[in-house]
Amino acid sequence: MQARLLCVFSGCYDAVMATLEQQTPITAPAGTGLQKEQAVQRMFSSIARYYDLNNSLLSFGLHRQWKRQAVGFVLLTSKRVLDVGAGTGDLALLVARRLAQDARILAADLNHPMLGVGVNKMRRAGLADRIHCVQANAGEMCAPDGAFDAVTTGFCLRNVGDLAKTLREIHRVLRPGGRLVCLEFSRPVMPWLRHLYDWYSFSLLPWIGTKVSGDTTGVYQYLPASIRAFPDQEGLAQEMRKAGFGCVEYRNLTGGIVAIHVGLK
Repeated sequence: MQARLLCVFSGCYDAVMATLEQQTPITAPAGTGLQKEQAVQRMFSSIARYYDLNNSLLSFGLHRQWKRQAVGFVLLTSKRVLDVGAGTGDLALLVARRLAQDARILAADLNHPMLGVGVNKMRRAGLADRIHCVQANAGEMCAPDGAFDAVTTGFCLRNVGDLAKTLREIHRVLRPGGRLVCLEFSRPVMPWLRHLYDWYSFSLLPWIGTKVSGDTTGVYQYLPASIRAFPDQEGLAQEMRKAGFGCVEYRNLTGGIVAIHVGLK
């Protein structure tokens, strides 16, 4: 069964989640977003074909391990999962493989070309009947309150135009007791690693990423700058608490280069 790339509009949730088997295409505007989001989307659109390749090259393959560890925090009893900022679908695919056959995953991202890559990956994996892709703004999800058992997000939150609003929206669509699992770049704990990572991020990473993708938008200069501007481990935990999440904890991976944050509604 082929996956369909959908655009979110008012009232689409029931059409998507209650009738996944029908795979009916839905089209409508996904929202304008903020100026930052529009710029970010233009950059990611330009590299969508090379995104997975560059992820592997620039992280030395570690992104696969990071994603597997993050998905391990999704409870096996979860039946409806939302992946916010799904990109090319790696987290959604891992969640689908982890959970029971009757679990359904909604993979949401504002970027159409990135989701298009994800749709093809889901089709090849034979998981298109369990994962549905929708084009949607992370801060304005078209879903009723308490719709999901879990929400995952990987390397997305630093790219949204309004972090506080996005966290509140994620909190809204989670059921009571549901959990947010967030995988995001953070701040290396050891000073020597921080200095080494800064050198790599601002010098070598942009050169490699640009050479491989042929990008002219500056996305590989934006990426390290966005990481530096994003809250560190404790800062993100505090933002999650402000949005209403409780029992917020985080785990550093690779010395704090990335961190997994988990919070409960």
